[in-house]
Amino acid sequence: RNYWSAVLVAFVLLIIGGGAGGVKRMYNVMNGDSYSYSDLWDDVYRYGYDYGYDYGYDYDYDTNVSRLVNSTFAVVFSAVAGILMIVAIFFSIFIGNPLRVGANRFFIMNQTEQPSAKTLGYAFTSGNVGNVIVTMFLMDLYIFLWSLLLVIPGIVKMYEYMMVPYILAENPGMDRSEVFMISKRMMDGHKWDAFVLQLSFIGWYILSAVTWGIFGIFYTEPYFQATMAELYTWNREYAYQHGYIQ
Repeated sequence: RNYWSAVLVAFVLLIIGGGAGGVKRMYNVMNGDSYSYSDLWDDVYRYGYDYGYDYGYDYDYDTNVSRLVNSTFAVVFSAVAGILMIVAIFFSIFIGNPLRVGANRFFIMNQTEQPSAKTLGYAFTSGNVGNVIVTMFLMDLYIFLWSLLLVIPGIVKMYEYMMVPYILAENPGMDRSEVFMISKRMMDGHKWDAFVLQLSFIGWYILSAVTWGIFGIFYTEPYFQATMAELYTWNREYAYQHGYIQ
């Protein structure tokens, strides 16, 4: 009914890290499997040496000159990497998160309507983009801080706040403390169910991997995002019926 718009919106979510790929990266960070800054430094240092060797620079690796050359390469590449990292963080906070909220609104509306891909920009046109940015930033910050304690608390908080972007998608001006409270109540007793639901997609993502992501773009990711929107709708109705929210 609205296939191509769903593919486009899901693809944008995948690029900005709000799709299942983003969840996987968060698990990697929590488990210490991410590419660390020290790893980058080591690789850059080795690259500096290889660069000099490949281009025929004849020097003793233990001399001061070679150390200076490698240090220069390390500093330059590390500075570039640091700048790119800062740009990526700012993009995620001020562009990526609002787009994520807009994408979630698209899939909520797509259950009963035929919204266009322009819904991606809803957070920017709602008049409450500032509240969306701050609330989403705090959500990411809370999850990160909890993950510093141990892996499990971070994962628990990730599922506890899972409904935050969906709540903002329907109520972008809602007070952030109320958003977190409602998400917590909506996910109370349903975190494990949500985990199992996401785990059920593992076969689809394996199929996506063996097709170089093509299957994921045109089927798995839209299917996953539509399913998560249905989960939100179900949780919302359940919360209303049981008086968790008014």
